[in-house]
Amino acid sequence: MKKSSVVVTSILATACAAALATGQGSDGVQWLESLEPAPAATSTEPVDESPQRWFVELSGTPIADGGSATQLQSEKKAFRDAARSARLKYIEHYAFDGLFNGFSVSVSRAQLSTLMRMPGVRAIYPVETIQRPETGTIGPAMATALAMTGADVAQSELGLDGSGIKVAVMDTGIDIDHPDFGGAGTNGATTFPTSRIVAGWDFVGDAFNADSSSALYNPVPSPDANPDDCGGHGTHVAGIIGANGQVKGVAPNVKFGAYRVFGCNGSTTADIMIAAMERALADGMDVLNMSIGSTYQWPEYPTAKAASRLVNRRMVVIASAGNSGGTGMYSTGAPSVGDKVISVASFDNTHTRQSVFTVSPDNTRIGYSPASSAPPPPTAGSASLARTGTTSSTADGCSALPAGSLAGQVALIRRGGCTFHLKALNAQNAGAIGVVIYNNLAGPLNPSVAGTPAITVPAVGISDTSGALLDARITGGGASLTWTAETGSFPSPTGGLLSSFTAYGMSPDLQLKPDIGAPGGAIHSTYPLESGGYATLSGTSMSAPHVAGAAALLLQAAPRTSSQQVRNILQNSAVPQLWSGNPAFGLLDLVHRQGAGMMKIDQSILATSRVEPGKLSLGESEGGAVTRSLEIENNGTAPVTYTLSSVDAIASGASTFVPQFFLPKTGVSFGTSSVTLEPGAKAVVGVTFTPPAAPVGGQYGGYLVLTPDDGSGVLRVPFAGYIGDYQARAVLTPTANGFPWLAKSTGDTYLKQDEGATYTMAGSDIPYFLVHLDHQARLFRMDVVDAATGRVWRRAMQTEHLGRNSSANGYFTFTWDGMVMAGKRSEVAPDGRYVMRISVLKALGDETNPAHWESWDSPVITVKR
Repeated sequence: MKKSSVVVTSILATACAAALATGQGSDGVQWLESLEPAPAATSTEPVDESPQRWFVELSGTPIADGGSATQLQSEKKAFRDAARSARLKYIEHYAFDGLFNGFSVSVSRAQLSTLMRMPGVRAIYPVETIQRPETGTIGPAMATALAMTGADVAQSELGLDGSGIKVAVMDTGIDIDHPDFGGAGTNGATTFPTSRIVAGWDFVGDAFNADSSSALYNPVPSPDANPDDCGGHGTHVAGIIGANGQVKGVAPNVKFGAYRVFGCNGSTTADIMIAAMERALADGMDVLNMSIGSTYQWPEYPTAKAASRLVNRRMVVIASAGNSGGTGMYSTGAPSVGDKVISVASFDNTHTRQSVFTVSPDNTRIGYSPASSAPPPPTAGSASLARTGTTSSTADGCSALPAGSLAGQVALIRRGGCTFHLKALNAQNAGAIGVVIYNNLAGPLNPSVAGTPAITVPAVGISDTSGALLDARITGGGASLTWTAETGSFPSPTGGLLSSFTAYGMSPDLQLKPDIGAPGGAIHSTYPLESGGYATLSGTSMSAPHVAGAAALLLQAAPRTSSQQVRNILQNSAVPQLWSGNPAFGLLDLVHRQGAGMMKIDQSILATSRVEPGKLSLGESEGGAVTRSLEIENNGTAPVTYTLSSVDAIASGASTFVPQFFLPKTGVSFGTSSVTLEPGAKAVVGVTFTPPAAPVGGQYGGYLVLTPDDGSGVLRVPFAGYIGDYQARAVLTPTANGFPWLAKSTGDTYLKQDEGATYTMAGSDIPYFLVHLDHQARLFRMDVVDAATGRVWRRAMQTEHLGRNSSANGYFTFTWDGMVMAGKRSEVAPDGRYVMRISVLKALGDETNPAHWESWDSPVITVKR
């Protein structure tokens, strides 16, 4: 699974060992060694991350914010007319009025600057391609996940089931035949809409796939009225929210709206998401779950803005924070970074449901996961267990074994040293009739033995502790393995900790994201009947629907709760969890990764007091101490006194792509140490934060704790901020490849032009600029400079709110078509010698402050048509 040893050898390390895994940097701050594996080293090869499909935002106000439909149509006509006059060649995919004003279009890179220069264009944003997570085959029961969030208590003791609430699921659709949603099952045909899936639409059709690298690439939607699911992800998500059958979801009596934005395979695009949002609004949904998103984006990204507008229109919107934790800080995706959207992190489930074999002499039950690309394990039969060797070089199975040395036996092999395929192949060639690979790190193992030649014997993965037990049995005189048809629930060593994949915040405008967490690591739920009916998935895709179901329970219990209040209520009662990097430290995990912590819906519903705001985003600490106010309200029937305190969480370092962990001290002082509230009373308390001085460029955080004297639930408010001057953060970093580049296109690649180049400005013979963004940029500008005088002559283009690159070697490609802006019109730059000045305004920067800008001047560009 996800935890590995770097310095300390066990996730259950003693306090003494944990202390040895810390140190002190040159700035005096204490750093902490994580047991999670560091991100894998990446190649220095540059990676082109430039999109070819773009959102075009026009200047008018969308209908959801009070805009005029007539005015919006007039703006769109003006854009189309101007594009025709400018000979802009583009494909218009969608036009939006309700939640976003603009289009999604495809345009060649050669004409990107032309698109940016069109009159009436406020900004352009990449239309991200969104991948769907892979599936597993077996996993934890939903019951253990429901217990983690208190949803089981809300159902059994509070009598809540989501009745009367409509929840929209924007995903791959929902299997309308599934009996857990009231369908007819495999023996009948269900007609849509059904008694539980009451609304929806298929925006794409079965064959749609937006992944241009796939052999099944088909970007042309074929919409229809039936959102039945053939991909599986949406049925799984819906099951977590509200299945009522073999799987029982969080809110098992909600009604569903199914908005299908994926085909049977592959990816979708962000513009289709906005189309689905507008449909969900028209259908009167109360809650929207979006277990999809676009990483590294701003709250201004179109899906994020559209989602916040839905909240303004009385819909609770929940979105997954994203599975991009391995790519570092500021990786939370849109729409979850939307100002009013509930962004959800993922915690691992407390238990893992696995298939079982037993081991002699006492029939000890061992849970296992079948290896992918191997035959399925049998459900009966016994064989003796044997190791592949007695030394470290042979016990890992990486060396060829004597023919027949494992004949008729099941081979026990330790992870490490070579691929799972080679281990299994060596055992198979030695005559083994099965392979059991055990983890060399804490937790279960889910191996793949894919490779050539194919593995033809069953292969499975087990945990490190189970492997040690089997090894001891073999050493002690031998043991036999018996396959069974049983499954069992086994405790997970990472249960209740943040999942390794869950994304880091904050958002680029330093708003605290994610907002809250829920179980998302290895969740067993419904799946299309033709694919087995049930399956296991992991991801923030699975944590978001826990919160969507919880929102339905809250709205059922308190129907007058506004969409704007739900997030605060859930955050007040959430419980922050220990650091997944090493829980033995006893320290709380990063606030900008877990938000308020693990959701506790039963406590949220039972709470009689409320604190607003539900979170505090403290911004950058360049100005020193920061003061905020809390409003505490007692809605109960008896007086209550709250004692105020605070606790720090782990901080992260300055690096964007490689997480670093520290323990700084935040000074927190309250205007009063306690507050007594009579029933119906409110009080405002000032809180002053003195941010840590180091590590500069890192993010810090913690929790304000309000402890009542009446035994009711503790209330908490998470806080987070940036250490130092945010505008000192580098954006235009050169990377290992020396970006930015002036380049020429050769079709498939780019040639760097160190000494300048001559361009005819015909076809693709135009200047290309390869730019790496180490952080999100507020503004991106290209100005044409006269090479002779060094003065800015005209602006080539400007856009805003660009996301960062996903890796240290990623880059975006920009072009200049030889046109410049002259007031509200464009004109041709005459032949001559120019320099392109590329400038970025830092996140939250002041446009009038030169210190908040970074710029790069290209080599001389000669235009000779």
